[in-house]
Order: sequence, then structure tokens, then C-alpha cells
Amino acid sequence: MRVSDLVSQAILDLLNRQNGSAEIRRNELAETLGCVPSQINYVITSRFTPEHGYVVESRRGGGGYIRITRVRVDRSTAVMHLVNSVGDAMDYPTARAIIGNLKEQQFIAPQTAAVILAAMSDRCYAGLPASARDGLRAALLKQMLLHTL
Repeated sequence: MRVSDLVSQAILDLLNRQNGSAEIRRNELAETLGCVPSQINYVITSRFTPEHGYVVESRRGGGGYIRITRVRVDRSTAVMHLVNSVGDAMDYPTARAIIGNLKEQQFIAPQTAAVILAAMSDRCYAGLPASARDGLRAALLKQMLLHTL
């Protein structure tokens, strides 16, 4: 298992034990896991984002911490937020994060997530000019979200 996967799993374990909200001291977690503090930063900025369903707050200084909160919303609020946040263009990694979050929160079934992810894949847009791919992906995702949720 990669270090980033270990860090991510440790943070998820903390969130699960503390009802979806955890305060992390970066240096202490890095020492516990045997990695450098910058690895903690990398994992938080890449895996604990709003697209993944998390809010991250930080406080610097000697008593500083990073607070991560798992956002739980009802189905209609999630749909409204997602459709509004998709925008006019979307790359595949962002679409994958959104679909993964919907699946994790059990708003969509794993089979539905797989179908939507297949439709978001770069392979589906290979015949299009690069400038049109992300726009079509965003429009298609919006429609799929509206009709699926």
C-alpha cells in the first residue's frame, strides 16, 4: 500500500470514529504514520476536497490543526448543489470524484455509478476536438444527475 493510501485511510478512520469530523495535527499524524508532513498536506488537498464531500479548515501556529468534516446533505440538496457546481466544463478526474461521492453517500447504486463513469470517460470523447470534450462531459453529467437523482 502506498503512503498516500495509508494517510488517507488513517484520516478516514479518524472521521468514522469521530462522527464525520476530525481535528488533525499534521506533524503528529506524520510521525505516527512514519511519513513527512507534506505527505499529509498532499493527501488532504487531493482526496479531501469539496468534490469528494469534505470541508477542510486549518489553523496555523503552535496549536494549529487541520479540521476535516464530512458533509452530509439530503438528496435534493445534493442534486441542486452538484448541478450548479458542474459549470460549463468538467474534466474526467473531477467527474469521477463527484460520482464516487454520490456512490459513497448511497445516492446512486454502484451499477449506476459505473454507467455514469463510463459515459464520462475520455474514451467516449476521443473523436471530438479537445476544446469540446469537457463541455460535452459537463452537459451530459448535468442531465444524468437530474434524471438519475
